[in-house]
Amino acid sequence: MRSALIVLAIAAMFQSASAQRPPNIIFIMSDDHAAHAIGAYGGRLSELNPTPNLDRLADRGIRFENVFCNNSICTPSRASIITGQYPQTNGVLDLDIPLDPEKQYLPQELRRLGYSTAVIGKWHLHTEPVAFDYYKVLPGQGKYFDPDFHEKGKGPWPNNRVSSNGHSTDVITDLAIEYIDSLDKSKPFFLMHHYKAPHDMFEYAPRYEEYLAATEIPEPSSLYYQPNWGSIGTRGKDDALESYIGTSISDRHQYRNYNDMLLESKFAGPESAHRGYQKYLKAYLRCVKGVDDNLGRLFDHLKSVGLWESTVIIYTGDQGMMLGEHDLQDKRWMYDESMRMPLIIHCPQMIRGGTVSDLLINNTDFAPTMIELAGGQSPDYMQGRSFVNTLRGGEESGWRTGTYYRYWMHIIHHYVPAHFGIRSKDHKLIFYYGKHYLPESDFGKYYWATQYHGIADETPAAWEFYDLKNDPHELDNRYDDPAYREVIQELKDELRKQRAELNETDSAYPEIQAIVDRHWDD
Repeated sequence: MRSALIVLAIAAMFQSASAQRPPNIIFIMSDDHAAHAIGAYGGRLSELNPTPNLDRLADRGIRFENVFCNNSICTPSRASIITGQYPQTNGVLDLDIPLDPEKQYLPQELRRLGYSTAVIGKWHLHTEPVAFDYYKVLPGQGKYFDPDFHEKGKGPWPNNRVSSNGHSTDVITDLAIEYIDSLDKSKPFFLMHHYKAPHDMFEYAPRYEEYLAATEIPEPSSLYYQPNWGSIGTRGKDDALESYIGTSISDRHQYRNYNDMLLESKFAGPESAHRGYQKYLKAYLRCVKGVDDNLGRLFDHLKSVGLWESTVIIYTGDQGMMLGEHDLQDKRWMYDESMRMPLIIHCPQMIRGGTVSDLLINNTDFAPTMIELAGGQSPDYMQGRSFVNTLRGGEESGWRTGTYYRYWMHIIHHYVPAHFGIRSKDHKLIFYYGKHYLPESDFGKYYWATQYHGIADETPAAWEFYDLKNDPHELDNRYDDPAYREVIQELKDELRKQRAELNETDSAYPEIQAIVDRHWDD
């Protein structure tokens, strides 16, 4: 009898330890996967059923509708995710600034909590992922086909390159499955599983060539018609900059447009918009389909090895993407299609399936939330906040009512003027200050200054305001409408407050601050 009681006591101890063990966490991030290219988010593309596996994940977990990045470009967004900090605090303002290895905070914190940590796929933070137990990451943007990787244990960085065969989405999924199978299962694991797709130039696996081939992709009306969108900051006085600002789908842009870049024959006006859009979206969605199919493969594997119920699955994109709205391509803009991030979380032990949340989240909140899921507490140096209470079905206290945004690079790559602003649930205020943060005397040392027309030139300063409740597609700039004077002033006050609190002022950039001061009360 005594022996039986001892056995039962030991079994109970093991059951208790198992119940208290923190979950595995797989953080899956695609590159430029816009929320409106996921079926669960609805919208014009949902009828094409591009993401059945992600849709099922949302049905069984929680989908967040108001998630935004604070700088819609790869490296800064990824830096904010891993540090829990805004760009001026973590130091990564643009694509070319490497993240200080000492600031790889998220894996550092999870290792302290007893996790095995790894990153596989796209990294794009330039320096070695030293805080991870294991890494196998693409050099820079990486290649779509037969990609090379930097792999830990294969020599000193950056000479530790190894080759692979196949399409990057397939290869990265294979590597993640192999890594999971190789793990010591006595401790929880954290895996950052990052796809290159669907980043441009949208090279999909050949097996998707017939997908959507005979389908007419639904088009946004703003591809053709938007009489009161924008400002002199985005269109110029009397539309003088219409052929200069913003890479276009149509033949509008004189240097970068999808009529020239994607089509074998050249077209003009609405026909160029239609043909360029169809070519763009089919290639983009074929890359998306490849991601979703591979996620199905990964999810099936987790179920087959008994890890599905004990693993938190987080899916996001590093930012959104302009898919023809406003005749624009790429990201960078503060318009919703660009700054909105998808966020779907599966955690069967905590989350009731089919939950939808409108909590106003940004990418600095991801790290604090994962740390709390792992049993820790968000460190004071992180500026984001955990939203675990929401995952548990509760409410967050004292949560933000507006989220700050800033794009720093000015003109480079896609001719987007530098700007900042604030978005609440119902309104958006944007200020285009139109000047690069680097002094012109430094442009001679800056590679991109030699590659793009007009990086040293200022574009007009201007405000834009959108009533998102009545104008969700941001077609009607109401900044000069007296009916909105009070709400605009409230947003300006909140914008000024957050810039100070988040260390996002222009105290280090007096020429930009002078532009802000000169136009603040316009």
